[in-house]
Amino acid sequence: MNGNFNDSARGGGVFHSTTVIAVRRGGIVAMAGDGQVTFNNTVLKAKAKKVRRMYEGKVLAGFAGASSDAFTLFEMFEKKLEQYMGSLSRAAYELAREWRQDKFLRRLEAMLLVADLSGVYLINGAGDIVEPDYDAIAIGSGSVMAYSSALALLENSELGAAEIAVKSLEIASRICVFTNSSVTLEVLENNR
Repeated sequence: MNGNFNDSARGGGVFHSTTVIAVRRGGIVAMAGDGQVTFNNTVLKAKAKKVRRMYEGKVLAGFAGASSDAFTLFEMFEKKLEQYMGSLSRAAYELAREWRQDKFLRRLEAMLLVADLSGVYLINGAGDIVEPDYDAIAIGSGSVMAYSSALALLENSELGAAEIAVKSLEIASRICVFTNSSVTLEVLENNR
C-alpha cells in the first residue's frame, strides 16, 4: 500500500463516503469519524455514527465505504475478536485473510480502521493490513486532508489524541465535500 488510503476494497477507484481517523498520543487512542452519508451528489444524512466500540469497550472500529458492507465487516471483525480473545492483531489478520479469499466478501466496498491500546490497523479487501509508521492514520474521502492535519498537529502542538482527531476532521470537512463537521469520537485510555 502506498500511503493513499482512498483506494477501494477492490484495489481501484475512490470512495466518496466519509472520513475516519485514529490518533495515538500519550497512552491514549482516539478514533473519530464524520457523520455525512451521501448518495451520488446528495447528502442523505448528517449525523451517522461510523465509529464504535467493540469487545467489551476495549477496541475501537471505524469504517469508510458502503454502509451495509461495513456492517457486515463489523460483525465479522467482532466475531474474530471473540474467537481470538481480544487479540487485535490476530483478529485483523484473520479478517483480512478471510475477506481476501472469499469471492462474496471481495466485492465489499469498505475499509476498516481498528484500534486498541496496543495498536492501530487499516484493513481492506485487497488483503492489506497496515500498521502506521506515525501516530495517525485515516481512511475515506477526506483521509489525506485529515491525515496531513493530524501529522502537523502531532509534530507542532501539545494537543491530546482526542483533540487532534477532532481538529483534523474539522479541517478535512472544510476541504472535502464528502466529509462534514458532525464528529463521533471514541477514546481509549490506559486506566492503571
